Amino acid sequence: MQRLLLLAIVAALAIAAPFYFYSVTLMTIMCFIVFACSFNLLLGYTGLLCFGHAMFFGGAAYVTGYVLKTTALSTEFAILAGGLAAGLLGTVIGYLTMKRQGIQFAMITLAFSQFIYFILLQAPFTGGEDGMQAIPRNDLFGVIDIGSNLTFYYVVLAITALCVFVYYRVVHSPYGEVLKAVRDNQPRVESLGFDPEKVKLVSFIISASMAGIAGGMKATVYQFATLTDASWPVSGEVILMTLLGGLGTLVGPVFGAAGIILLNDYLAGFGEWALISQGAILLAVIVFFRRGIVGELSALRRYLARRPAAPERPVTGETKAVEARG
Repeated sequence: MQRLLLLAIVAALAIAAPFYFYSVTLMTIMCFIVFACSFNLLLGYTGLLCFGHAMFFGGAAYVTGYVLKTTALSTEFAILAGGLAAGLLGTVIGYLTMKRQGIQFAMITLAFSQFIYFILLQAPFTGGEDGMQAIPRNDLFGVIDIGSNLTFYYVVLAITALCVFVYYRVVHSPYGEVLKAVRDNQPRVESLGFDPEKVKLVSFIISASMAGIAGGMKATVYQFATLTDASWPVSGEVILMTLLGGLGTLVGPVFGAAGIILLNDYLAGFGEWALISQGAILLAVIVFFRRGIVGELSALRRYLARRPAAPERPVTGETKAVEARG
């Protein structure tokens, strides 16, 4: 009942939020919540550090924009097309990289990310350094006009809720338990008859698809796609979001994404100070809050729950006399 009540409160706040806050900022936060959840599934629950996760995010943004500009497909199918394209790319890259671990895997994914970046730079349909402009928002299901930001906010909210629910189900499924076992002790999982490489490959594909859906949503929110979305700083930003919220926690990406996006929005007028603040936050998290915001709060709650209650003092005749004089 407590969990249902909390979900009802969160849903009510999310529905009312665009009437009190700028809807584009809220939609940006939701896009990066999905993006951070996808990365947390890969690093926090599978133990794979991908330095090129932005290639799925930015690549899907271009695919979604191209579908909307050249076909009559509705917006939700265009976003799904971006997610499918990212999942296909994740299948190819994952198949080629799953035999590598640690820093080797991270560097290979970074190399693939740079390769995808230059393909997007040179491809004729992307617009090069100018990006893909004037991406339309085709009617939802072909009948519902979503041209206004207020209307489209609820579309993004629904897609975000669905993606977070899928992320929750994956983590709390038997497959999710196998993922955590692979992260903690891969040889032991292999001795139990599982194929760790296939388990990690499926996780990589799911993560890439979710990142693609996030990129497709961002392209339709701003109605343009740029090379920045596929650049390595965005990959670094999603790592910061995950670490800030809490690695391997369910709601950590929500707090991390919201915190970084709001900070960037607040410091947008200060130029390079936004990057300096991100570096300072990352340093503080690594040194003082290694488990992130949600991780530290969870650890504090468990510590308080384990503390034994203070023993009651025995009542003696002297104690009664002192209380009587008081």
